[in-house]
Amino acid sequence: MRRLGLLACLLVLVSACGGGDGGAGQPPAVVETVEAAETAPGALPDWMEPLLAQAGPEVALVFSTSDYGAGENRIGFLVVRDDGELVQAPDATVYVAPDGSADPVEAAATLEPVGPHVDPPGAPPHDHLDVTDIYVAHLELPEPGRYWVAVQPSGAEIQAVGTLDVRDRTLSPPVGSQAIASNNPTLDGAPAEEITTASPPDTELLRYSIADSLAAKAPFVVVFATPKFCQSRTCGPTVEVVDAVRREIGPRVRFIHVEIYEDNDPQKGLNRWVEEWNLPSEPFTFLVDRHGVIRAKFEGSVSAAELEAAVREHLL
Repeated sequence: MRRLGLLACLLVLVSACGGGDGGAGQPPAVVETVEAAETAPGALPDWMEPLLAQAGPEVALVFSTSDYGAGENRIGFLVVRDDGELVQAPDATVYVAPDGSADPVEAAATLEPVGPHVDPPGAPPHDHLDVTDIYVAHLELPEPGRYWVAVQPSGAEIQAVGTLDVRDRTLSPPVGSQAIASNNPTLDGAPAEEITTASPPDTELLRYSIADSLAAKAPFVVVFATPKFCQSRTCGPTVEVVDAVRREIGPRVRFIHVEIYEDNDPQKGLNRWVEEWNLPSEPFTFLVDRHGVIRAKFEGSVSAAELEAAVREHLL
């Protein structure tokens, strides 16, 4: 068994804009600072030995997702070097196994752009963003409990290690459940500047409420996010991504943005719509069909390609 002392450096670890089990009633922590040794306590499992024996340093994984339930999960993460530089190999191999197991399962992760589009050749890549891309993997985590995760980016001499804690079901509404009929504010009741922190206001995402869309049996995408106050490295311009996909899809699907703080003020805590959906972090994006069933969801950053593909598969 290999000790985790090799990772005992301080890292800024982010789980979306919040994370943990805070849930409703507490504002998401914007940034958590923890020791890597506390992120994955104790001794590393034996199956990691060959991986960590490779050339290059070992670092702690920085996850953009935190809400995992037994079954298939979408996992987002960064691989960050000790100097803060991001590893951006186009793909990576992910190894995952329950705590105590000697047989990891392999999965593929791909690097997804978190902006609303891919910049043309020669253009500076999203200069306004700290993180322009994030790794995404789909992992089958069949039972609740702790899982060890190791990542080897292709062609990069670095390995990343972390753990995932899996519940029986997610804190947020799971895929396959009924959407909650929240009466979020719309332009019918208030000016855009009062119900969004996006600048300029994302008016096309403020025309419908969740409750009205459910009553109308209209398929919709709803994003819970705060463009102004999201400060983590992994938030991404999620509202911009949703609006970009709206323009591609057209009027067959409704697109809705809901802010997360009461009166758009972080000091006042989470608003009632976030509490109704029991969201442990932000941003969160849900795809709901005409029967009111959640067909897909994305915690943290999502690429336009990921979201558009999911909309076409589940809502059209």
